[in-house]
Amino acid sequence: MRFPLLLTLVLSLSASLAGCGDGNQPTKSGGAPTGVKKYRIAVIPKGTTHEFWKSVHAGADNAARELGNVEVIWKGPLLEDDRDGQISVVQDFVTRKVDGICLAPLDSQALVKYVEEAQQERIPTVIFDSGLDDESHIVSYVATDNFKGGALAARQLGKVLEGKGSVILLRYNPGSESTHQREEGFLATLKEEFPDVNILSSSEYAGTTPEKALDKSQQVLIKFRDKVRGIFAVCETNSTALLKALQQEGLAGKVKCIGFDPSPELVQAMRDGKMHGIVLQDPVKMGYDAVKTIVRHLNGESVEKRISTGEHIATPDNLDEPEMQKLLNPQQFGE
Repeated sequence: MRFPLLLTLVLSLSASLAGCGDGNQPTKSGGAPTGVKKYRIAVIPKGTTHEFWKSVHAGADNAARELGNVEVIWKGPLLEDDRDGQISVVQDFVTRKVDGICLAPLDSQALVKYVEEAQQERIPTVIFDSGLDDESHIVSYVATDNFKGGALAARQLGKVLEGKGSVILLRYNPGSESTHQREEGFLATLKEEFPDVNILSSSEYAGTTPEKALDKSQQVLIKFRDKVRGIFAVCETNSTALLKALQQEGLAGKVKCIGFDPSPELVQAMRDGKMHGIVLQDPVKMGYDAVKTIVRHLNGESVEKRISTGEHIATPDNLDEPEMQKLLNPQQFGE
C-alpha cells in the first residue's frame, strides 16, 4: 500500500519542478510570460494593399514581439473606399471580445458610432493615421501631423517655383480626415507664405484606386495644360498615378510635382528630376506606437490624448541622407 503513496509524491515533485522556470523569459509574439495577462489587440487599417499599411503592420508586430504578451490580429478592408467593409470588421472584433482595438478610420464620421459601441462593451480604441470628428470615445490618437505635412509640401513647391506660378491641389477622397488635413495645410500655407502662387484647382478628388487616380490626373492635366506649373497629390496612390499622367502627357519635369508617401517609382522620379519632393510619414513608428499605447492603457497607465509620429520631406538634395533613406524605404511586415 506504500507504492501508491510513493508514486503520488514523485508525481507531485515533478509537477513542482516543471513550474519553476523563469517567468520573465522572452516569449514570441502572442506568448505571455507566466503570470502576465495576454492581450488580443485588433489592428484595423484603412486597406491592406498599399505599401504604407504593410509598414504599419510591421510596426504593430514589432511592438507585439517586444511586449511578449500581445497577439496582434491584423484585418482590414481590401480597398480604402470600403466603409461598410471596415465597419463590419470593427463589429466582428467587438463580437469576438478582443481586449483592445487600434483603428485607422476610413471615414471621420461613419466610424464614430462603432467606436462608441466598442467602448460600451468595455473595449477601448486607439485611433491611428486618420482621426474621428468625435474623439470622446477614444483612448488616444496616434498619427502624423497631417496639416504640417501639407505645409511642408506647400513650402517645397513654393520654393521650386520661386514663389510664383499656378498650381493644382489633387485631393484624395471625401471623409478621409488625414488627407483633408494635408489639403488644408497645403492651401493655408500657400495663401500665407506664397501670395503670388495662384490656385488653379483645388476641388478635384482623385479617388482611392490607381485607375481612378490616373483618369482624374489626365483630366486635370488636359484641362490646365497650358497654365499649370506645379501640382501636389496628397497620398502615394495619387502621387504615383499623377507621375504616370505627367509622363504620358509629356509634362514630367516641366510641371513641378510634390507627392506624399514613397514608392520606388516616386523615388526614382525624384532622382530623374521628375519629382521635386515627397512628404514622408513614419508608418512603422505609427503601428508600433498605436499598439504600445493601447497596451499601456489596458495596464492602467495614463497615455497622451494625441501622439505625433513626425513628418518630413525628402527632396532631390537630401534623399540620400540616412534618415531620409530609412523613411523612403520603411520596413514591411514579414521582413
